[in-house]
Amino acid sequence: MLASLRIRLAMWLLLPLSLFVAVCGYLSWRNTAAVADYVQDRDLLASAKVLSDRLIWEGDNVQASVPPSALSLFVSPERDRVFLSVTSASGELLAGSPDFPLPAVRKPEGADRAQWYDTRFSGFDLRAVVTTRSMFDVAGARDITIAVGKTTGSRDHMLRSLWWPSVDYLLIALVLAVVLTTVALTLELRPVLRLSQQLAERDPMHLDLVVDTRALHTELRPVADTINRFVRQLRAHSEAQRRFIADAAHQLRTPLAMQASQIEYARFTRQQRQDWDTRRADMDAMWVEMQTSNRRLVAVTNKLLLLAQAEHGDAHTGLEPVDLAGVALRCIEQLAALADRRGIDLGLDATDTPGAARVMAQPALLDALVANLLDNALRYTQEGGRVTVGVRSGTTGVELTVEDNGPGIPPEVRERVFERFYRVSQDTEGTGLGLAIVREIARAFDAEVTLSANPREPRGLLVTVRFPSVA
Repeated sequence: MLASLRIRLAMWLLLPLSLFVAVCGYLSWRNTAAVADYVQDRDLLASAKVLSDRLIWEGDNVQASVPPSALSLFVSPERDRVFLSVTSASGELLAGSPDFPLPAVRKPEGADRAQWYDTRFSGFDLRAVVTTRSMFDVAGARDITIAVGKTTGSRDHMLRSLWWPSVDYLLIALVLAVVLTTVALTLELRPVLRLSQQLAERDPMHLDLVVDTRALHTELRPVADTINRFVRQLRAHSEAQRRFIADAAHQLRTPLAMQASQIEYARFTRQQRQDWDTRRADMDAMWVEMQTSNRRLVAVTNKLLLLAQAEHGDAHTGLEPVDLAGVALRCIEQLAALADRRGIDLGLDATDTPGAARVMAQPALLDALVANLLDNALRYTQEGGRVTVGVRSGTTGVELTVEDNGPGIPPEVRERVFERFYRVSQDTEGTGLGLAIVREIARAFDAEVTLSANPREPRGLLVTVRFPSVA
């Protein structure tokens, strides 16, 4: 298979053009052959007429003579052979060659009552014409048959002399088309080569490439636009990854620094045993802080791993029908202890029959989505508040809602809370990854996440996740 675009384009143009030249050459040959046949047939008929005019009565018989004017019609540089035959109605040879072949079936045409045919005589291929003339006298009329045959040398020469110039013109046009096509493709494909060179010269570690579409043909501009769009997406993704790494390092640096200080303090206290009793209270507080820092490290690490799993390309594959109401109930049971410690009323509002609210998902990631929504609501809802999980199924899909009567999220920052490590309030313990994980998991399941004010409370937040229906 040809890999060169230049050769493929040239083939697409030149193959039909070559076929067109061949067809034109064939049609030209047919037309030229028809002209040559017509001229030869007219010459044969004219000679036959001259012979018929030379028929004379001599007594009771008809005599024929071959005048020089009749033979002069056949003079040609190709030295054609001419054969004549003049016979009476009874078959008597009056002039010319004996046994000259006549057509088996006579079909005279036109006013000249002539018939043209191809035959072979004395080892030559002939084109011949036969015509009949009636000779009248007092005794009645006699039909005289006149036949003239001629070899086809002059006819073939005429065919070649008329046809070859046309073929030459067509071949010259084809050669010019080949040359012009090669030159045109070379010139017109230069922008593609420049684009390739421009891409090859760019540093792959720098995503500041912008292809100038003004220097490209109209057909190539969509390609350049696609390249620019991909570069922008890669640049945005790279920038998001950079921010993610920076934020993760910042989140991990604080607890790690605290643990390092606490470990150093523990070593120092261990060396100063004489003050152990006086430092016992400080040590107890230090162990509590170390445990808190360790728990925060574990939480951040687990969230990062879960976010990486949600962003992985395999997250949208291997989906299976899962009962969303069952998942919501299981997550409520797991977080019931946290809700009790804070005095929060945690409930489930799912009136559908068991198994009716089924969605296509990976069970582990769906559990993580619901758990993160509940954990986020419980953390930011004040003590004595209320958090309700709702599951509804309809014709367009299944809807999961988590509503609370906490402080809510101002409308101007509702989109930013999906950013990694972004937190509306720094007073509440958390990683800032919960809603980012929720959105990534929802995207993997073709679901949509929206935030709005709680319509049932003076304040609070309503989170809605809409899943497509199971086919």
